[in-house]
Amino acid sequence: MTGGPPLIVTRPEPGNVATVERARAMGFDARAMPLFAARAIDWCPPDPGNFDALLLTSAFAARLAGRGLAGLASLPVYAVGAATARAAEAAGLTVAMTGSSGAQRLLDDMTSGNIRNILWLCGRDRSEFDARGAMITALPCYAVDPAPVPAEWEALIAAPATLLAHSARAAQRIAQLVGGARAHLSLVAISPAAAASAGDGWRDLAVAGHPDDVAILAQARALWHKGAK
Repeated sequence: MTGGPPLIVTRPEPGNVATVERARAMGFDARAMPLFAARAIDWCPPDPGNFDALLLTSAFAARLAGRGLAGLASLPVYAVGAATARAAEAAGLTVAMTGSSGAQRLLDDMTSGNIRNILWLCGRDRSEFDARGAMITALPCYAVDPAPVPAEWEALIAAPATLLAHSARAAQRIAQLVGGARAHLSLVAISPAAAASAGDGWRDLAVAGHPDDVAILAQARALWHKGAK
C-alpha cells in the first residue's frame, strides 16, 4: 500500500502508538494525531457483593482504575472488544465473556443470561444503553478529554486521507474539525454509533466489522483497495 493517502490515527495514547505501529506494518503511511488524552479520576469501589458482574466497555477502565480495581476482582468481567478483555486480564480480573459486536449486544447477552445487577466501570463521558430490565450502576473511574489539535493536522486534511474514529466522541470531534474538507476525506468508524456521530458528506464512510483495532484497520485496507482500483 506504499504511496497511498495517509492514515490519520486520532485515538488517545497508549492506543495511538499501537495502532500506528500495526498500520505501518500493514503498509499504511500512518500518522499519529491524537485528539484526546485519557486520565484517571478519583473513585471508590463499592461492595462487589451487591453486583452480579462487572461491565467494561473500554480498556481505559482497566488501565486507569488503579488499586481500587482489586476490590472488584471477585466479579466476572464482561468486556467489549479483545483489547478491553486483555487489559482486564492484565489487571488481574477474570473475563467471563468478550463481546465482538458492541456494548449493547454484550449487554443483551448478559441480561439473557439472567445477569441483573451490573456494575459498569466507565468513563466520565459515556453513551447510554438499553438496560433490558437490568440494574446498571455506572461508576466513572477515568476521563478522556480533548487534546490540542496537532500542528500537522491542517496540512494532512487538506489533501485526501483516511481517518480512524475509535469512538463516537472521536467521530464527532473529527467531523467538527474537518468541516467541509470531508468531501475529499474518508473515515472508518469502529461502530455504527461512531459512524452516525460522524454525519454525512464524506468521500467514503465505513464501519469496522468488530469493535477492535484489527477490524478497523482491515476496513481501512478495504477502502484503500477500493480507491486504488
